[in-house]
Amino acid sequence: MENQNKDQPLADRIRPYSLDDFFGQEEIVGEKKLLRQAIESDRLPSMIFWGPPGSGKTTLAFIIAKQTKSEFYQTSAVSCGLKELKQVIDEAKNNAKLGKKTIFFLDEIHRWNKRQQDSLLPFVEKGLILLIGATTENPSFEVISPLLSRCQVFVFKPLNRKHISKIINKALKNKEKGFGNLNIKIEKNIIDIIAQMSNGDARKALNVIEYAVLTSPNFEYFQLSKSKKNQGKETSSLLPPRSAREGGENEIKITADIVKESFQKSYLLYDKGGEEHYNIISALHKSIRGSDADAALYWLARMIEAGEDPLYIARRIIRFASEDIGLANSRALEQAVAVYQTCHFIGVPECNLALAQAVVYMAKCKKSNELYVAYEKAARDVKEYGNLPIPLHLRNAPTQLMKDLGYGEDYKYSPNFNYKEKQEYFPEKLKRRKYFKNHKD
Repeated sequence: MENQNKDQPLADRIRPYSLDDFFGQEEIVGEKKLLRQAIESDRLPSMIFWGPPGSGKTTLAFIIAKQTKSEFYQTSAVSCGLKELKQVIDEAKNNAKLGKKTIFFLDEIHRWNKRQQDSLLPFVEKGLILLIGATTENPSFEVISPLLSRCQVFVFKPLNRKHISKIINKALKNKEKGFGNLNIKIEKNIIDIIAQMSNGDARKALNVIEYAVLTSPNFEYFQLSKSKKNQGKETSSLLPPRSAREGGENEIKITADIVKESFQKSYLLYDKGGEEHYNIISALHKSIRGSDADAALYWLARMIEAGEDPLYIARRIIRFASEDIGLANSRALEQAVAVYQTCHFIGVPECNLALAQAVVYMAKCKKSNELYVAYEKAARDVKEYGNLPIPLHLRNAPTQLMKDLGYGEDYKYSPNFNYKEKQEYFPEKLKRRKYFKNHKD
């Protein structure tokens, strides 16, 4: 580790620079996949890498930088503006004169606004710049359509436990860039715990390993021992007492308690403003619709424990009560509104059980989307036919002129007919329209 910057994170130090050392995303860069062939032949299109944190987007961009003959410029949309873009464009023009291609890697491209993305567009369109944009957000919403249409989108999946375990073992064994020079003791089941709790995020897993190593008293012992050996000076008085160290005098032991402490609640992947937010509420809604109360409780807990606003969840339950239960159980809407009021009155964590009660109630209710379907049919007719004339007999006639024009004429007052009158209530073009599937005359 002598050649490493001590302040450089482990995840950056052991980043691979060849496809052979790249773990995961086999669907994208596996053997004989088009992107792998494009990288190896140095014939790349502009691309958007879309996927969760720690899935390898930046790493793959660096691999491309190493394995292609292009000039590579890397920056983050957080810190880069139009001034920096102009500098890259100027460099790209100079590279073009020398017959070199220019790759511009823009991390977190979703943070660039429309004006900034518009400024980049013509240079991507002309081929002056080969863009690699990385984002955790759905590019359909965050990247302007003209730019998106000129890029190939590659979807990155969260790494599985096997991939993350391999990455952890590589970091522990790598003597040049990782912790291979340290005597680290970690059981396989602890590595499995880290891989599971990392939620597919390799960076998070490596951060946990790094935290566990650097906070160990024996790490300080190892550093001082190495200093003694290198400098030939007596440093034993600086070493921690033996009682402060675990295992052997230079052994660093990573335990389950250390791992769990470093994770705390950070392992819950949930972006209240991003795609995962909508994915989980969708999973909750569909689980209730499918009458799976257990799954619904799981997704509810995922949202609550990650800090979701309980009023947002309650509003979605209200929507569900009308959309998926409707007339099959009219009391479902009452329950949904009641839980909203409960969340408003007492807040978290006290309202958590009220939300759970509502979710389970909705899951166990008889379901019917008849009301939802009927409304959609009516709305479709409104959009198709526009403002059809209201039948004269249904119109209000507050003035004599309106009465003279026939407003309200021949209207049959329902109570006078014991609510059995024969009367048309639709506009002429929609006569006898039926929206309810089981409509009874």
